Amino acid sequence: MTLPGTPERPFGAVLTAMVTPMTATGEIDLEAAARLATRLVDAGNDGLVLSGTTGEAPVTHAPEKAALVRAVVDAVGDRATILSGAGSNDTAHAVRMAEQAAEAGADGLLVVSPYYSRPTQEGLYQHFATVAGSTDLPVMLYDIPGRAGVRIAPATYERIAAHPQVVATKDATGDVGSVPALQKLTGLAWYSGDDGLLLPFLAHGAAGIVSVSAHLVGDRFAEVVRRFTDGDHAGALEVFSTTLPVLAAMNGAGAQAVMVKAALELLGVHHNRELRLPNVAATDDDVIALRASLIAGGILEPATTH
Repeated sequence: MTLPGTPERPFGAVLTAMVTPMTATGEIDLEAAARLATRLVDAGNDGLVLSGTTGEAPVTHAPEKAALVRAVVDAVGDRATILSGAGSNDTAHAVRMAEQAAEAGADGLLVVSPYYSRPTQEGLYQHFATVAGSTDLPVMLYDIPGRAGVRIAPATYERIAAHPQVVATKDATGDVGSVPALQKLTGLAWYSGDDGLLLPFLAHGAAGIVSVSAHLVGDRFAEVVRRFTDGDHAGALEVFSTTLPVLAAMNGAGAQAVMVKAALELLGVHHNRELRLPNVAATDDDVIALRASLIAGGILEPATTH
């Protein structure tokens, strides 16, 4: 494929890690996924990441993942870049996911560090290289030691960055200060994996963000990036500040998919907030608190509480 944007922003600037809508009986709702994808792209997202953690990838299966990619690609066409997760602590399984995503029409892959297994740095490198070499799709790595139990070391980044398919990383380490040196070392495009760190990451040279909260504030994140890039740093901060109640609601207690689905139900975007176990849907009390946060963030009008 021809990547959108520039080498500095190969996947664009704002990407949503999209939830996977379910029916009331727990099946993937492909029509709802297509509608949601269209809504997100209309709101200013440059790309969508399917079958990531927020998309409940650990509890969806190969035919479902492929069908999801096809439905979303059909819905948004070439208006956005569609990445699909190829994440597993079984490298052979990750390769199969990568191959199936490519066959289904994905534009790129998100490849997370193998979780739970806590491989050595050599194991990390071999895993990434094997998955990246299994298709001709561009790859965004995903460094999230809080979930994976291991962090990608600078030397490993330098080695894997030489792979022609590896073009970017999603950084959820929280270590903003390391970004400039790692970018210089690798030449990779850097994306924040934490909603609240968008501005600090931009200030340290990042390309943009892969976000959960962009389900609701993607248009504002796009404006933040535009203003920051144009040198209007105060304006970027002003816009970003309006998103804080939403960010707090979406990212509390690590329950991003849970809260996003509840928010989409409140907004009438989808008719339920179903998830697959081990995740469970937000409680009614959760939804009351969420509604208040969405009102504070300007997503819902107070009148909708009546």
